[in-house]
Amino acid sequence: MTVFRRLGGLKDVEAFASTCQEAKAALPIDPVVEPTGPLSTSFDVAGRRVGNRFAILPMEGWDGTELGQPTDLTRRRWERFGHGGAKLIWGGEAFAVRHDGRANPNQLVINDTNLAAIADLREHLVRAHAERHGGTTDLLVGMQLTHSGRWSRPNRKDRLEPLVAYHHPLLDARHADQPGHLLSDDALDRLVDDFVRAGELAYKAGFDFVDIKHCHGYLGHELLSAIGRPGRYGGSLENRARFVVSVANGLRANVPNLLLGTRLSIYDSVPYRKGPSGTGMPEDHSTASYGLAFGGDGTGTGFDLEEPAAWLRLARDAGISMVCTTAGSPYYSPHLQRPAAAPPSDGYLPPEDPLVGVARQIEATGWLKARVAGLAWVGSAYSYLQEWLGVVGQAAVRHGLVDSVGLGRMALSYPDMPADLLAGKQLERQRICRTFSDCTSAPRRGLVSGCYPLDPLYRDRPEALELRQARQRQGG
Repeated sequence: MTVFRRLGGLKDVEAFASTCQEAKAALPIDPVVEPTGPLSTSFDVAGRRVGNRFAILPMEGWDGTELGQPTDLTRRRWERFGHGGAKLIWGGEAFAVRHDGRANPNQLVINDTNLAAIADLREHLVRAHAERHGGTTDLLVGMQLTHSGRWSRPNRKDRLEPLVAYHHPLLDARHADQPGHLLSDDALDRLVDDFVRAGELAYKAGFDFVDIKHCHGYLGHELLSAIGRPGRYGGSLENRARFVVSVANGLRANVPNLLLGTRLSIYDSVPYRKGPSGTGMPEDHSTASYGLAFGGDGTGTGFDLEEPAAWLRLARDAGISMVCTTAGSPYYSPHLQRPAAAPPSDGYLPPEDPLVGVARQIEATGWLKARVAGLAWVGSAYSYLQEWLGVVGQAAVRHGLVDSVGLGRMALSYPDMPADLLAGKQLERQRICRTFSDCTSAPRRGLVSGCYPLDPLYRDRPEALELRQARQRQGG
């Protein structure tokens, strides 16, 4: 088992740069965060001004009601997001567009019944932002729209009820006792209508944009690799882009003032599993070209971004004006999606230095940004950088690799990090996410998600003891 150097013990930016060099992680690094530097500048999204270069990424809490409405835990999280100072809120968390697409029975659902409660949730965030940061004319708040597809658990946390775009031999085999129901073209047409209706409701609730989710192995993402699927939604790239294009066309016709975005897994791989030493290793697959990884090069573990670039051009031409890049899936390739020092309870030890995974996402985002004009770009994977998030994010913006630096896990433990960096304050080290993955391990056990190690509210909940004991059993 390879042990990678932890970042929390590094004394200065020179030591961090040396660690990156040793890991062969080609990260852009500035010597210091400048409070009035690139991260403090504004940028435009389809004519809307966004006041700085920080974004809050979708972080689901598994803490809604059975009807899909927010609870006090949900409202607290959104208030903290608003208070933290980021001027772009990329969805807050994923909202299912209908019941059978929920990833868990407590996921939020956007529908007529829940509309008032969801509008109030957004208002909590906006009011918290205004109370600390003044005006909100440069604040952009979106809603991520999703259907969980293969990973749907709408009724019980311990029971998959998969709806699939195609039968994936490796992923189907992992859940052979729960065969996925293949969605027909007509069923996908109806789902397009559900996404359009959800976007209309998001606009009524006051949201500035919606994210038509295409990442992390959920249904939109799975459609991107449906190369063997017959009919209107499979085969050619144009058919595999039909879903996003159809939803975008419907929303532009019905709510033309609503901005449109997509969170996209820009590359993927063959599914990984825990090897004999606990380290992740790719599943065995056919020696023939592996075509089921969107953004892959056919080997199963390499990457080629030409097709994602072509897909993004189709999405842009349909009305998408912003993209949030990510990679892989938390269900079968978490080291690609969320580089971390410690794996979630159902994961594996990283097969590469997590710094390499961060660098790959930043480099790939910059490559695409240089080749697909007319989009605003939000990046992911920065939380692993911990104290050094600011110097890397600033350099990435300075060099034109990204427009906005996205914070996910870090926003659970330290939502005020954007405000503190932009104010030139010394960071509160006791609040910095160390990527222990409890925010993922908790929902894997059917518990609400939050930062159990560092957020006092969650640290004092009874679930915290269960997670600590589980980590000890793992040897973490």
